Amino acid sequence: MLYLAELAAEPCHGARTIIIMKDMRTVFEAAGGNEGLQRLAKAWHRRVIADKEVSHAFSHGFHPEHVKRLAAYWAEALGGPSTYSDSYGNETSVVRMHSGNGEHDEMDRRAIACFDSALVDVGLAEDSALRQVLHDYFAWATITTMSRYHHSADDVPSGLKIPHWSWDGLQE
Repeated sequence: MLYLAELAAEPCHGARTIIIMKDMRTVFEAAGGNEGLQRLAKAWHRRVIADKEVSHAFSHGFHPEHVKRLAAYWAEALGGPSTYSDSYGNETSVVRMHSGNGEHDEMDRRAIACFDSALVDVGLAEDSALRQVLHDYFAWATITTMSRYHHSADDVPSGLKIPHWSWDGLQE
């Protein structure tokens, strides 16, 4: 979403300058805040559990508050409150949970497809810029940070912090 701002360049000449500014909200806010990401996490979880390939990742069970925790993780990564880090763990714990399972490119591809479908399910695909930034974030997280340590969760370094993502991508 873009906003137009009109500024008077020099009042005595009567000239005006139009400036196009990027959406000043965080991705977290544009996605509907905690409530919007909770709906997205629920829709994604429902889709991956129904997918034969991706559901394998949940075949040994999952935390009863998985959806709530996932939404909190996404919220923190997308510019929202630090609820995940404050209450549940850090990036190291999340990456360890997803590590040591060998390579799973097809499962990753299907998890991303489920995410894209979940965006449609909850109405977050209507804004093309928001849809794209959310897709880019999820795809990046899935194929990089969550898939980096194929051999063993013991390979994941301690002290990792949740990466932050904005309209411009990864914030380093």
